[in-house]
Amino acid sequence: MASKIDPSDVFKYIADGRRVFNRTRAAVQAVSKSSSYPVGLTPKEEIWSLHRLRLYRYVPRVPVEERQPIPLLLVYAIITRPFIMDLRPGKSFVEFMLDRGFDIYLIDWGEPGPEDKTTSFDDYAAEYLPRAIRRVLADSGADQINLLGYCIGSIIALQYAALNPEGPVRNLVVLTAPVDQSAATDSKFSVWLDERWFDLDRVVDGMGNLPTVWIETAAQMLKPVANYVGAYLSLWERAEDPKAVQSWQAMHRWVHDGIDLPAETFRQWVRDYVRGNALLTGEHVVRGRTIDLKEITIPILNVLAEFDHIVPSAQSLPLADLVGSEDVQTEVLRAGHVGVMSGKHSKSFLWPLVADWFGERSED
Repeated sequence: MASKIDPSDVFKYIADGRRVFNRTRAAVQAVSKSSSYPVGLTPKEEIWSLHRLRLYRYVPRVPVEERQPIPLLLVYAIITRPFIMDLRPGKSFVEFMLDRGFDIYLIDWGEPGPEDKTTSFDDYAAEYLPRAIRRVLADSGADQINLLGYCIGSIIALQYAALNPEGPVRNLVVLTAPVDQSAATDSKFSVWLDERWFDLDRVVDGMGNLPTVWIETAAQMLKPVANYVGAYLSLWERAEDPKAVQSWQAMHRWVHDGIDLPAETFRQWVRDYVRGNALLTGEHVVRGRTIDLKEITIPILNVLAEFDHIVPSAQSLPLADLVGSEDVQTEVLRAGHVGVMSGKHSKSFLWPLVADWFGERSED
């Protein structure tokens, strides 16, 4: 005997199917438009350039008499765009710091071309960053500067501070700094780039600059299910929430808007740091000078991300014992590599922490 179908159930199934269709369509549209989602909207002006590098100053938001006395230069990584620190209105570290009275400058390293394949870490730490710092000091009229480095940008900042112990840097904040590259820190990158199965010179000499798709794929494969499935499922579940969709689009654009890495920079990173752990052992030489982190005596705020799968927190933890400063504050945030700057707790914890830490140490 055939079972009876309640007509009301039919209409319910149709309604459910329509909701699934509408939500899926909205999610697909959100993905397709994410590459053009407006980001980095806080007003700024370019004040200097050097080859690919652009130096920006953000338009101050408070009167001169209420501003911090020492300018702050943001030194971001060289493989992704720096707008993660100015993602969108209300979710912008830059915006927050401007409202706290900081005079903010930003280095955008630019996108390297084939002719930049010989650019190395030495160039960033001993050429580009020093000249950018001099330009900030000239523009601001200050004789000291505060630095904030993020990821690989923190390594460049540390190198500069070690090479210039009597220089103009007053205070240094480093976020997720990959200082200790030893295998004991359980870095998957160390495994993948092991010389036993990764021919570094053959890759670099044959390919030139490392394509951003390689970098992005490697980062995504650290957590393949979360990145290739979970991210889109999260969007689908919130596809009818405009604010959630906008937040997802901004982050999705940043994740998929990387830049190539100069060939020699990649070679040096793998050979000297990932394999040689040169920053920890003190064996890295920049233009004839050995990088000795003990030469750094300025105050340092070292921020680690507990759930960082790109730079495991164990890689950042040893910094306090490696530098010569007596004022090193280490903070561990319950966040991931990106979430440490743009996660749900950043605005309530990290941003005020950084603002207060700089403010307390920048008074005359």
